[in-house]
Amino acid sequence: MIFIGDDWAEEHHDVYLMDEAGKRLASRRLPEGLAGVRQLHELISTHAEEPDQVVVGVETDRGLWVGALAAAGYQVFAINPLAVARYRDRHHVSGAKSDASDAKLLADLVRTDRHNHRLIAGDSTDAEAIKVLARAHQNLIWSRTRHTNALRNELREYYPAALVAFDDLAHGDALGVLGRAPTPEQGARLDRPAIQSALKRGGRQRNIAERARQVQAALRSEQLAAPAAVSAAFGATTRAAVGIIAELNRQIADLETSLAAHFEQHPDADIYRSLPGLGVVLGARVLGEFGDDPNRYTDAKSRKNYAGTSPLTIASGKKRAVLARHVRNRRLYDAIDQWAFSALSTSPGARALYDQHRVAGDLHHQALRALGNRLVGILHGCLRHKQPYSEHTAWAHRTPVAA
Repeated sequence: MIFIGDDWAEEHHDVYLMDEAGKRLASRRLPEGLAGVRQLHELISTHAEEPDQVVVGVETDRGLWVGALAAAGYQVFAINPLAVARYRDRHHVSGAKSDASDAKLLADLVRTDRHNHRLIAGDSTDAEAIKVLARAHQNLIWSRTRHTNALRNELREYYPAALVAFDDLAHGDALGVLGRAPTPEQGARLDRPAIQSALKRGGRQRNIAERARQVQAALRSEQLAAPAAVSAAFGATTRAAVGIIAELNRQIADLETSLAAHFEQHPDADIYRSLPGLGVVLGARVLGEFGDDPNRYTDAKSRKNYAGTSPLTIASGKKRAVLARHVRNRRLYDAIDQWAFSALSTSPGARALYDQHRVAGDLHHQALRALGNRLVGILHGCLRHKQPYSEHTAWAHRTPVAA
Protein backbone atom coordinates (compact mmCIF):
# COMPACT_ATOMS: atom_id res chain seq x y z
CA MET A 1 0.00 0.00 0.00
CA ILE A 2 1.10 3.57 -0.65
CA PHE A 3 -0.49 6.68 0.82
CA ILE A 4 -0.77 10.02 -0.93
CA GLY A 5 -1.57 13.42 0.46
CA ASP A 6 -2.90 15.90 -2.09
CA ASP A 7 -3.02 19.56 -1.07
CA TRP A 8 -4.69 21.37 -3.92
CA ALA A 9 -4.66 25.00 -4.99
CA GLU A 10 -6.17 26.79 -7.98
CA GLU A 11 -3.22 26.19 -10.29
CA HIS A 12 -1.24 23.33 -8.74
CA HIS A 13 -1.28 20.30 -6.43
CA ASP A 14 1.34 19.42 -3.83
CA VAL A 15 1.47 15.62 -3.46
CA TYR A 16 3.39 13.51 -0.95
CA LEU A 17 3.81 9.72 -1.23
CA MET A 18 4.71 7.49 1.72
CA ASP A 19 4.75 3.76 2.41
CA GLU A 20 3.01 1.84 5.20
CA ALA A 21 5.81 2.67 7.64
CA GLY A 22 5.50 6.40 6.96
CA LYS A 23 8.72 6.57 4.94
CA ARG A 24 8.80 9.22 2.23
CA LEU A 25 8.67 7.81 -1.29
CA ALA A 26 8.30 11.00 -3.29
CA SER A 27 6.95 14.54 -3.18
CA ARG A 28 6.13 16.76 -6.08
CA ARG A 29 4.26 19.92 -7.13
CA LEU A 30 2.05 19.11 -10.10
CA PRO A 31 0.13 21.44 -12.41
CA GLU A 32 -3.65 21.47 -12.42
CA GLY A 33 -5.40 19.68 -15.29
CA LEU A 34 -4.69 16.75 -17.57
CA ALA A 35 -0.90 17.19 -17.53
CA GLY A 36 -0.84 17.07 -13.73
CA VAL A 37 -3.05 13.97 -13.55
CA ARG A 38 -0.84 12.21 -16.10
CA GLN A 39 2.29 13.01 -14.07
CA LEU A 40 0.62 11.79 -10.89
CA HIS A 41 -0.33 8.46 -12.51
CA GLU A 42 3.25 8.03 -13.73
CA LEU A 43 4.60 8.79 -10.26
CA ILE A 44 2.23 6.30 -8.65
CA SER A 45 3.05 3.57 -11.17
CA THR A 46 6.67 3.50 -9.98
CA HIS A 47 5.56 2.55 -6.44
CA ALA A 48 2.30 0.59 -6.82
CA GLU A 49 1.24 -2.25 -9.11
CA GLU A 50 -2.55 -2.10 -8.67
CA PRO A 51 -4.85 0.93 -8.26
CA ASP A 52 -6.49 -0.49 -5.13
CA GLN A 53 -3.10 -0.31 -3.41
CA VAL A 54 -3.24 3.49 -3.57
CA VAL A 55 -4.94 5.54 -0.83
CA VAL A 56 -5.36 9.27 -1.43
CA GLY A 57 -6.29 11.97 1.09
CA VAL A 58 -7.65 15.26 -0.26
CA GLU A 59 -9.71 18.10 1.26
CA THR A 60 -12.57 18.06 -1.26
CA ASP A 61 -14.97 15.47 -2.62
CA ARG A 62 -15.71 17.04 -6.01
CA GLY A 63 -14.05 18.45 -9.09
CA LEU A 64 -12.43 17.08 -12.22
CA TRP A 65 -9.19 16.17 -10.43
CA VAL A 66 -10.96 14.15 -7.72
CA GLY A 67 -13.12 12.51 -10.38
CA ALA A 68 -10.00 11.46 -12.27
CA LEU A 69 -8.50 9.91 -9.12
CA ALA A 70 -11.68 7.96 -8.38
CA ALA A 71 -11.98 6.83 -12.03
CA ALA A 72 -8.44 5.44 -11.85
CA GLY A 73 -9.56 3.06 -9.09
CA TYR A 74 -7.68 4.69 -6.20
CA GLN A 75 -9.18 4.77 -2.71
CA VAL A 76 -9.95 8.47 -2.29
CA PHE A 77 -10.83 9.93 1.11
CA ALA A 78 -12.28 13.43 1.27
CA ILE A 79 -11.08 14.87 4.60
CA ASN A 80 -12.97 17.77 6.14
CA PRO A 81 -10.66 20.82 6.32
CA LEU A 82 -11.63 21.28 9.98
CA ALA A 83 -10.39 17.76 10.73
CA VAL A 84 -7.16 18.52 8.87
CA ALA A 85 -6.67 21.68 10.96
CA ARG A 86 -7.13 19.70 14.19
CA TYR A 87 -4.73 17.04 12.94
CA ARG A 88 -2.19 19.77 12.10
CA ASP A 89 -2.36 21.06 15.69
CA ARG A 90 -1.68 17.54 16.87
CA HIS A 91 1.64 17.46 14.99
CA HIS A 92 2.78 21.11 14.88
CA VAL A 93 2.38 23.15 18.03
CA SER A 94 4.12 26.10 16.37
CA GLY A 95 1.19 26.70 14.02
CA ALA A 96 3.42 26.53 10.95
CA LYS A 97 1.62 25.76 7.70
CA SER A 98 2.61 25.22 4.06
CA ASP A 99 1.16 23.38 1.08
CA ALA A 100 3.96 20.82 1.10
CA SER A 101 3.58 20.09 4.82
CA ASP A 102 -0.20 19.81 4.45
CA ALA A 103 0.31 17.20 1.69
CA LYS A 104 2.48 15.15 4.06
CA LEU A 105 -0.09 15.62 6.82
CA LEU A 106 -2.89 14.30 4.59
CA ALA A 107 -0.81 11.27 3.62
CA ASP A 108 -0.13 10.54 7.29
CA LEU A 109 -3.79 11.02 8.13
CA VAL A 110 -5.07 8.43 5.65
CA ARG A 111 -2.22 6.07 6.60
CA THR A 112 -3.08 5.99 10.31
CA ASP A 113 -6.66 7.27 10.69
CA ARG A 114 -8.53 6.45 7.49
CA HIS A 115 -10.83 4.10 9.43
CA ASN A 116 -12.33 7.23 11.00
CA HIS A 117 -13.13 8.78 7.62
CA ARG A 118 -15.17 7.83 4.58
CA LEU A 119 -14.35 7.13 0.98
CA ILE A 120 -15.85 9.64 -1.45
CA ALA A 121 -19.40 8.72 -2.35
CA GLY A 122 -20.01 6.74 -5.48
CA ASP A 123 -22.98 8.80 -6.59
CA SER A 124 -24.44 8.36 -10.05
CA THR A 125 -23.99 11.03 -12.70
CA ASP A 126 -27.74 11.72 -12.46
CA ALA A 127 -27.41 12.56 -8.77
CA GLU A 128 -24.36 14.74 -9.46
CA ALA A 129 -26.27 16.63 -12.13
CA ILE A 130 -29.19 17.19 -9.74
CA LYS A 131 -26.80 18.50 -7.07
CA VAL A 132 -25.21 20.94 -9.52
CA LEU A 133 -28.60 22.28 -10.62
CA ALA A 134 -30.06 22.39 -7.10
CA ARG A 135 -27.08 24.31 -5.74
CA ALA A 136 -27.08 26.75 -8.65
CA HIS A 137 -30.82 27.29 -8.20
CA GLN A 138 -30.35 27.94 -4.48
CA ASN A 139 -27.40 30.26 -5.12
CA LEU A 140 -29.52 32.40 -7.42
CA ILE A 141 -32.29 32.58 -4.80
CA TRP A 142 -29.77 33.68 -2.19
CA SER A 143 -28.41 36.27 -4.63
CA ARG A 144 -31.90 37.57 -5.30
CA THR A 145 -32.50 37.88 -1.57
CA ARG A 146 -29.33 39.93 -1.17
CA HIS A 147 -30.34 42.26 -4.01
CA THR A 148 -33.91 42.71 -2.73
CA ASN A 149 -32.60 43.48 0.77
CA ALA A 150 -30.24 46.07 -0.70
CA LEU A 151 -33.11 47.56 -2.72
CA ARG A 152 -35.30 47.71 0.38
CA ASN A 153 -32.59 49.64 2.23
CA GLU A 154 -32.29 52.10 -0.67
CA LEU A 155 -36.05 52.68 -0.87
CA ARG A 156 -36.13 53.34 2.87
CA GLU A 157 -33.68 56.19 2.23
CA TYR A 158 -35.74 58.08 -0.34
CA TYR A 159 -38.93 56.24 -1.46
CA PRO A 160 -40.92 54.98 1.58
CA ALA A 161 -44.16 55.02 -0.43
CA ALA A 162 -42.83 52.10 -2.50
CA LEU A 163 -42.43 50.04 0.67
CA VAL A 164 -46.04 50.81 1.54
CA ALA A 165 -47.16 49.66 -1.91
CA PHE A 166 -45.09 46.46 -2.13
CA ASP A 167 -44.25 43.87 0.52
CA ASP A 168 -42.29 41.61 -1.83
CA LEU A 169 -39.80 43.59 -3.90
CA ALA A 170 -38.95 40.56 -6.05
CA HIS A 171 -42.59 40.21 -7.16
CA GLY A 172 -43.55 41.21 -10.68
CA ASP A 173 -45.86 43.96 -9.39
CA ALA A 174 -42.99 45.78 -7.66
CA LEU A 175 -40.55 45.26 -10.51
CA GLY A 176 -43.03 46.45 -13.12
CA VAL A 177 -43.98 49.65 -11.30
CA LEU A 178 -40.50 50.52 -9.97
CA GLY A 179 -39.01 49.94 -13.39
CA ARG A 180 -41.36 52.56 -14.78
CA ALA A 181 -41.31 54.95 -11.81
CA PRO A 182 -38.04 54.57 -9.84
CA THR A 183 -38.45 57.91 -7.98
CA PRO A 184 -41.28 59.09 -5.70
CA GLU A 185 -42.03 62.03 -8.01
CA GLN A 186 -42.55 59.69 -10.97
CA GLY A 187 -44.58 57.30 -8.83
CA ALA A 188 -46.93 60.00 -7.63
CA ARG A 189 -47.56 61.11 -11.24
CA LEU A 190 -48.55 57.64 -12.46
CA ASP A 191 -52.24 57.44 -13.40
CA ARG A 192 -54.35 54.30 -13.10
CA PRO A 193 -53.91 53.10 -16.73
CA ALA A 194 -50.12 53.48 -16.50
CA ILE A 195 -50.01 51.44 -13.29
CA GLN A 196 -52.20 48.76 -14.85
CA SER A 197 -49.86 48.59 -17.81
CA ALA A 198 -46.85 48.22 -15.47
CA LEU A 199 -48.60 45.47 -13.51
CA LYS A 200 -49.33 43.55 -16.71
CA ARG A 201 -45.71 43.94 -17.77
CA GLY A 202 -44.73 42.46 -14.42
CA GLY A 203 -46.86 39.38 -15.09
CA ARG A 204 -50.10 40.09 -13.24
CA GLN A 205 -53.19 38.61 -14.91
CA ARG A 206 -55.95 38.97 -12.30
CA ASN A 207 -57.43 41.78 -10.18
CA ILE A 208 -55.41 44.29 -12.15
CA ALA A 209 -57.76 47.24 -11.69
CA GLU A 210 -58.11 46.76 -7.92
CA ARG A 211 -54.37 46.25 -7.44
CA ALA A 212 -53.68 49.38 -9.52
CA ARG A 213 -55.99 51.38 -7.25
CA GLN A 214 -54.13 50.14 -4.14
CA VAL A 215 -50.72 50.91 -5.63
CA GLN A 216 -51.76 54.41 -6.73
CA ALA A 217 -53.09 55.21 -3.26
CA ALA A 218 -49.84 54.03 -1.66
CA LEU A 219 -47.59 55.93 -4.08
CA ARG A 220 -49.55 59.15 -3.53
CA SER A 221 -49.59 58.86 0.28
CA GLU A 222 -47.82 61.57 2.26
CA GLN A 223 -44.23 60.62 3.10
CA LEU A 224 -40.96 62.29 4.00
CA ALA A 225 -39.06 63.39 0.88
CA ALA A 226 -35.36 63.43 0.01
CA PRO A 227 -33.75 66.31 -1.98
CA ALA A 228 -34.43 66.10 -5.72
CA ALA A 229 -30.78 65.45 -6.66
CA VAL A 230 -30.48 62.63 -4.11
CA SER A 231 -33.79 61.15 -5.23
CA ALA A 232 -32.67 61.17 -8.87
CA ALA A 233 -29.41 59.42 -7.96
CA PHE A 234 -31.22 56.76 -5.98
CA GLY A 235 -33.66 56.37 -8.88
CA ALA A 236 -30.80 55.37 -11.19
CA THR A 237 -29.58 52.72 -8.73
CA THR A 238 -33.12 51.44 -8.23
CA ARG A 239 -33.63 51.04 -11.96
CA ALA A 240 -30.41 48.98 -12.13
CA ALA A 241 -31.43 46.85 -9.14
CA VAL A 242 -34.86 46.19 -10.66
CA GLY A 243 -33.21 44.99 -13.88
CA ILE A 244 -30.93 42.63 -11.96
CA ILE A 245 -33.75 41.16 -9.85
CA ALA A 246 -35.98 40.70 -12.90
CA GLU A 247 -33.20 38.81 -14.70
CA LEU A 248 -32.57 36.69 -11.60
CA ASN A 249 -36.28 35.80 -11.57
CA ARG A 250 -36.05 34.61 -15.18
CA GLN A 251 -32.90 32.57 -14.58
CA ILE A 252 -34.35 30.99 -11.41
CA ALA A 253 -37.45 29.93 -13.34
CA ASP A 254 -35.34 28.46 -16.16
CA LEU A 255 -33.10 26.55 -13.74
CA GLU A 256 -36.13 25.26 -11.86
CA THR A 257 -37.52 23.81 -15.08
CA SER A 258 -34.24 22.06 -15.82
CA LEU A 259 -33.94 20.87 -12.21
CA ALA A 260 -37.44 19.39 -12.30
CA ALA A 261 -36.71 17.55 -15.55
CA HIS A 262 -33.52 15.97 -14.14
CA PHE A 263 -35.14 15.13 -10.81
CA GLU A 264 -38.17 13.42 -12.37
CA GLN A 265 -35.86 11.14 -14.37
CA HIS A 266 -34.05 9.86 -11.29
CA PRO A 267 -35.14 6.34 -10.19
CA ASP A 268 -35.61 7.48 -6.57
CA ALA A 269 -37.71 10.54 -7.43
CA ASP A 270 -41.03 8.81 -6.71
CA ILE A 271 -39.84 7.79 -3.26
CA TYR A 272 -38.69 11.31 -2.41
CA ARG A 273 -41.90 12.89 -3.66
CA SER A 274 -44.02 10.41 -1.71
CA LEU A 275 -42.79 11.87 1.58
CA PRO A 276 -44.96 14.63 3.08
CA GLY A 277 -43.62 18.12 2.52
CA LEU A 278 -41.24 17.22 -0.30
CA GLY A 279 -41.98 18.70 -3.70
CA VAL A 280 -39.79 18.88 -6.76
CA VAL A 281 -37.40 21.62 -5.60
CA LEU A 282 -36.97 20.47 -1.98
CA GLY A 283 -36.87 16.84 -3.06
CA ALA A 284 -34.14 17.59 -5.59
CA ARG A 285 -32.11 19.53 -3.01
CA VAL A 286 -32.32 16.69 -0.48
CA LEU A 287 -31.48 14.04 -3.07
CA GLY A 288 -28.59 16.06 -4.46
CA GLU A 289 -27.01 16.65 -1.05
CA PHE A 290 -27.54 13.09 0.23
CA GLY A 291 -26.50 11.52 -3.08
CA ASP A 292 -27.69 8.12 -4.24
CA ASP A 293 -24.77 5.85 -3.34
CA PRO A 294 -26.57 2.92 -1.62
CA ASN A 295 -23.52 2.14 0.53
CA ARG A 296 -22.74 5.65 1.74
CA TYR A 297 -24.91 5.54 4.88
CA THR A 298 -24.67 2.30 6.86
CA ASP A 299 -27.78 3.08 8.90
CA ALA A 300 -30.31 5.82 9.59
CA LYS A 301 -28.13 7.30 12.34
CA SER A 302 -25.22 7.94 9.98
CA ARG A 303 -27.59 9.68 7.54
CA LYS A 304 -28.97 11.82 10.36
CA ASN A 305 -25.47 12.71 11.52
CA TYR A 306 -24.53 13.81 8.01
CA ALA A 307 -27.72 15.89 7.78
CA GLY A 308 -26.86 17.60 11.07
CA THR A 309 -30.32 16.93 12.53
CA SER A 310 -29.30 14.39 15.19
CA PRO A 311 -28.42 15.83 18.62
CA LEU A 312 -24.81 16.01 19.79
CA THR A 313 -24.13 14.71 23.30
CA ILE A 314 -21.23 16.19 25.27
CA ALA A 315 -20.49 14.32 28.52
CA SER A 316 -17.58 14.83 30.89
CA GLY A 317 -17.60 13.71 34.51
CA LYS A 318 -20.89 14.76 36.06
CA LYS A 319 -21.70 17.19 33.26
CA ARG A 320 -23.85 16.16 30.34
CA ALA A 321 -25.31 18.37 27.61
CA VAL A 322 -27.31 17.61 24.48
CA LEU A 323 -26.75 20.25 21.81
CA ALA A 324 -27.55 20.93 18.17
CA ARG A 325 -24.84 20.18 15.62
CA HIS A 326 -23.29 23.32 14.16
CA VAL A 327 -20.76 21.61 11.88
CA ARG A 328 -23.04 20.39 9.13
CA ASN A 329 -24.00 20.61 5.49
CA ARG A 330 -25.75 23.98 5.53
CA ARG A 331 -27.63 23.44 2.28
CA LEU A 332 -28.97 20.06 3.38
CA TYR A 333 -29.90 21.29 6.84
CA ASP A 334 -31.82 24.28 5.42
CA ALA A 335 -33.69 21.99 3.02
CA ILE A 336 -34.65 19.61 5.84
CA ASP A 337 -35.81 22.53 7.99
CA GLN A 338 -38.15 23.66 5.18
CA TRP A 339 -39.20 20.05 4.61
CA ALA A 340 -40.18 19.60 8.27
CA PHE A 341 -42.16 22.85 8.27
CA SER A 342 -44.02 21.85 5.09
CA ALA A 343 -44.79 18.39 6.50
CA LEU A 344 -46.73 19.91 9.41
CA SER A 345 -49.72 20.65 7.18
CA THR A 346 -49.69 17.38 5.22
CA SER A 347 -48.86 14.66 7.75
CA PRO A 348 -50.86 14.07 10.96
CA GLY A 349 -47.98 12.04 12.36
CA ALA A 350 -45.51 14.84 11.74
CA ARG A 351 -47.86 17.37 13.32
CA ALA A 352 -48.33 15.16 16.39
CA LEU A 353 -44.56 14.80 16.89
CA TYR A 354 -44.04 18.56 16.53
CA ASP A 355 -46.85 19.31 19.02
CA GLN A 356 -45.42 16.78 21.45
CA HIS A 357 -42.06 18.56 21.47
CA ARG A 358 -43.71 21.97 21.82
CA VAL A 359 -45.73 20.78 24.82
CA ALA A 360 -42.51 19.44 26.34
CA GLY A 361 -41.05 22.96 26.19
CA ASP A 362 -39.07 22.93 22.95
CA LEU A 363 -38.89 26.10 20.91
CA HIS A 364 -40.25 26.15 17.36
CA HIS A 365 -36.91 25.44 15.68
CA GLN A 366 -36.01 22.78 18.24
CA ALA A 367 -39.25 20.97 17.52
CA LEU A 368 -38.69 21.34 13.76
CA ARG A 369 -35.19 19.91 14.12
CA ALA A 370 -36.54 16.88 16.00
CA LEU A 371 -39.19 16.39 13.31
CA GLY A 372 -36.59 16.76 10.55
CA ASN A 373 -34.44 14.16 12.30
CA ARG A 374 -37.35 11.74 12.29
CA LEU A 375 -38.18 12.44 8.63
CA VAL A 376 -34.56 11.73 7.63
CA GLY A 377 -34.84 8.35 9.36
CA ILE A 378 -38.10 7.62 7.52
CA LEU A 379 -36.48 8.59 4.21
CA HIS A 380 -33.57 6.21 4.93
CA GLY A 381 -35.99 3.34 5.50
CA CYS A 382 -37.94 4.10 2.33
CA LEU A 383 -34.76 4.20 0.24
CA ARG A 384 -33.31 1.05 1.79
CA HIS A 385 -36.49 -0.95 1.13
CA LYS A 386 -37.29 0.85 -2.14
CA GLN A 387 -40.80 1.57 -0.87
CA PRO A 388 -42.81 4.81 -1.02
CA TYR A 389 -43.82 6.62 2.15
CA SER A 390 -46.74 5.26 4.17
CA GLU A 391 -48.26 7.44 6.88
CA HIS A 392 -49.39 4.40 8.87
CA THR A 393 -46.03 2.61 8.68
CA ALA A 394 -44.08 5.75 9.55
CA TRP A 395 -46.07 6.72 12.64
CA ALA A 396 -47.90 3.56 13.78
CA HIS A 397 -45.48 3.05 16.68
CA ARG A 398 -46.51 6.47 18.04
CA THR A 399 -50.25 5.87 17.76
CA PRO A 400 -51.76 4.79 21.09
CA VAL A 401 -53.52 1.41 20.94
CA ALA A 402 -57.16 1.47 21.98
CA ALA A 403 -57.91 -0.55 25.14
